[in-house]
Amino acid sequence: MVFVLTVDQRGSRSTSDLVPELLSSLNRRPRRGGLLRRFERTAGDEVQGVLSEARTTVDVIVELLRTDSWYVGLGVGDVTEPLPRSTRAGSGDAFVFAREAVTRAKSSPHHVNVVGSNPRSAEQVETVLWLMASVLRRRSERGWAVADLLGDGLTRREIGVKLGISQSAVTQRAQAAGVAEEQRGRALAADLLDHGVAA
Repeated sequence: MVFVLTVDQRGSRSTSDLVPELLSSLNRRPRRGGLLRRFERTAGDEVQGVLSEARTTVDVIVELLRTDSWYVGLGVGDVTEPLPRSTRAGSGDAFVFAREAVTRAKSSPHHVNVVGSNPRSAEQVETVLWLMASVLRRRSERGWAVADLLGDGLTRREIGVKLGISQSAVTQRAQAAGVAEEQRGRALAADLLDHGVAA
């Protein structure tokens, strides 16, 4: 089972080209496990990447949802092997599903859709991602600051010192930012992807 992400820039006719910055962000990290083929520009303001790990796939989707600048389509299924060196040359069900998903994303409320050979499981993953998108869209910059530091492994006490606020204020910001909900959503979406969207 392979995860193909097809991502298209929103409002590209009225904004600058965000693709180069996105490609740099998605591809530059050696810690990015499970990236089978690097993200590449496929056409216009669209990029595509191929991943093998559900958790990494969810992490990338959250990164894309954070900026609210992209239509995100996730296709889950088989690919024609061996995979070519270039993502653009790939083929198989997962690529077809990703294309369908990004098309759907352009008319969906949260701009992210999932398509796999098991429609019910794909809908369940999509539902979790929509709920996460709703949480992330309401998060303030202060909330993101706390969420990012928690994601880096800092304790709430350490975050308080770094931000110059009390530990209880860190807790309040984390609650308002929906950090716990996001963490559970990431885990649930990854678990659902690992168990059945392509079944």
